[in-house]
Amino acid sequence: MTKTIVVLGGAYAGVGVAHRLLKYTRPHVKDLKVILVSKNSHFYWNMASVRAIIPGLLKEEQYSQPIEKGFAKYPAEAFEFVVGTAEGVDIIDKTVKISTSDGGERVLNYDHLVLATGTRAVDGTVPWKSNGTHEQVAGLVSQIQDKVKTAKHIVVAGAGSTGVEVASEIAFEYGKEKEVVLLSGDAEILGGDSLASNVSSELKKLGVRVRKSARVDATHTTPEGKTEVVLQSGEKILTDLYLPTMGMRPNTEYLPADLLTDKKFVDIDEFYRVKGTKDVWAAGDIVWKPRGSFVLSDKQAAGVAKNIDLVLRGKAPTPVKTLPMDVLMVATGRSRGAGRMGSVKVFSIMVYMIKGKTLGIQSLPGYVDGSAF
Repeated sequence: MTKTIVVLGGAYAGVGVAHRLLKYTRPHVKDLKVILVSKNSHFYWNMASVRAIIPGLLKEEQYSQPIEKGFAKYPAEAFEFVVGTAEGVDIIDKTVKISTSDGGERVLNYDHLVLATGTRAVDGTVPWKSNGTHEQVAGLVSQIQDKVKTAKHIVVAGAGSTGVEVASEIAFEYGKEKEVVLLSGDAEILGGDSLASNVSSELKKLGVRVRKSARVDATHTTPEGKTEVVLQSGEKILTDLYLPTMGMRPNTEYLPADLLTDKKFVDIDEFYRVKGTKDVWAAGDIVWKPRGSFVLSDKQAAGVAKNIDLVLRGKAPTPVKTLPMDVLMVATGRSRGAGRMGSVKVFSIMVYMIKGKTLGIQSLPGYVDGSAF
C-alpha cells in the first residue's frame, strides 16, 4: 500500500524534506509517494532578495528557479508537484484541502504531513519572502528595481538583519548618489544584539544614516508619488522610496488554532512533531525555533526527514539537533559584514566569504535538484 507524504511549502525546509525522503527513504520504502504543495512554482532564494532589488546585479534565474524540474529524475509515481495553497487541515481524517493555481480544489490524503509554509512579510509590497506566485514575486522585484534606480532618498524601516542588509546593499551600490536612512524602532539596531556596534560602524562607513528609537506609526502616499513616513514621535519624513522590513507573520491560517503557539507559530516537540497530532511534522520558519534562519531550516528539514524515515521503518523518532550555538551573520554590502558564533565575533572578511559575497545563490541549483542534500 502506498505511503503518502504531503509536504506543504516549496522553500528551504519543504524542498529539503521532499528531496531527502525521495533520495534516502524511497529506496527501502518502495511504495513511498511525496506530494509537494507550493504557492510559488519556483524556488525563491529569498536570502538574495536584498541584492535582487538593486538593478543589474542579479539575473532572475540566479535567485528563482522552477521547482518541478528539479524532481524530474524521480519516478513519476513517486512524486507529484501541486502549485496551490493549503486552505485547511483535518488531523483526524488526515486530509489537506488545497486551492490550486488554476482555480480548482483538491483534497489530499496523507500518511504523514509536513508543515513548512514558513512566514511572510506583514507588508506585501516587499519581496523579502515569497508572498505569492512566481509571477507576483518577480513582478514585485522588478517594480522595486525601477524605484531604487530613480529614487534619490530611500527610507528603510526596521533595523533587523534584513533592514541592515537592504540599506547596506543600496548604499554600497550608489554611495552618495542616494541618501539612505535606516529607521530602528528600538534604542539600538539588531534589537540590541552584541553585533550592534560592529554593524553600526559598517553602516557609517557606507554612509547610511541610522535613526534609533524611530518607530513608524503610519505612511501616506503623496499626490507626487512620494511617501510620507510618520513616526510615533509625530515627526514626518518625506521619501522617494519606502522599504519596510519589519514584521514577519507565520503562514498558519489554514491550521487549527490548537496546533499553534500564542504567536501563531506551529507548536512542536523535540522531534519536531506537531503537538497534539499524530504523523504531523513541521520545520523551518513556521516553527520559529529559536528563530527563522536558513541554516536552522536546513537542519530542521534534515531532522524531520530522518524521523519520518524512522517511523516508516517502525522505529522511534530521535530529537532533532540543529546548532550547538546561536549564530548570526549580517552582510553589509558586497565586501564586508559582521557576525558572531555564540558570543565569539567573526572577522568581517569571513562574513563576506560565508554570506556577503554571493548571499548563497550558488547553492540554489543544488537545492532545486536535490544534489545539496
